[in-house]
Amino acid sequence: MGTLDRLAEELGADVMKAMDETGDDRLFMEIAGVIGAASQTLEEAFLTDVRVRLAERKARQHLIQRVKAHRAAKKQAE
Repeated sequence: MGTLDRLAEELGADVMKAMDETGDDRLFMEIAGVIGAASQTLEEAFLTDVRVRLAERKARQHLIQRVKAHRAAKKQAE
């Protein structure tokens, strides 16, 4: 993993934690703006990392809900 990917990944993880703590789900856009003023390359890598993390989080939440609904329906049918 190169420096760009490593930095984007580390910053992405930290920003996701800060978003969870503060409840500000758009914080990553503010941080991207700060990054973009100095490095468009890092900004793009950071945004990709955060978007992937957000997509995975949404997909995981959906999966959990589907399994819960299935289990509830199965239990109700018994």
